[in-house]
Amino acid sequence: MTTDDARPPHFSLLRTFGLPDLLTLGNAACGMAAVLLAQRFAATGDALGLWVAFGLLPCALALDIADGAVARARGGGSPLGGDLDSLADVVSFGVAPAAIGAALGLDTLLDGAALVYFVACGISRLARFNVTAASLAGPSGKVRYYEGTPIPTSLLLVAVLAYAFATGRTGDAMWFGRVGTDLAVHPLAGLFVLSGSLMASARVRIPKP
Repeated sequence: MTTDDARPPHFSLLRTFGLPDLLTLGNAACGMAAVLLAQRFAATGDALGLWVAFGLLPCALALDIADGAVARARGGGSPLGGDLDSLADVVSFGVAPAAIGAALGLDTLLDGAALVYFVACGISRLARFNVTAASLAGPSGKVRYYEGTPIPTSLLLVAVLAYAFATGRTGDAMWFGRVGTDLAVHPLAGLFVLSGSLMASARVRIPKP
């Protein structure tokens, strides 16, 4: 018979949430809203909604920065903090940019493969950071550098897409056009492949501020 002492530890989810975690959830909410607005644009052509989606992703970054700052000011985050932050970043800086790219015309089979690759690289990069953070930390306990570009750098892709949308260079008018017939691809999808590869590369080391 299992005794109370032998039971696995458990905790109330809501009771573990602190202010940093609520900011992290705000990050995830911005990303998910951007995904839904991108889908709405693809279905209805709601341009205003797509501009809101573009604007939500810098807001997600601001919340991502704020949650870490608040956690440090309060002497540390909750037991969920690190994993929660990574999951939110996958949504806001991985899935949301890919969804916007698809909505703006990266819609062929090979385009889709490029977007999936990009998101998979982002997930892998965050998982690697969580596993190796302790070994990368200096004497102060602070991680000295990132291996691979941080996933929020995908906002550069979002900026490119926003400019393309503003200038009417999406869909059939997309920069560099469309190559191929049966296995067509938009060369612009290569930016997602490049971004994903830089995130996944262990040879790219960026000092952590």
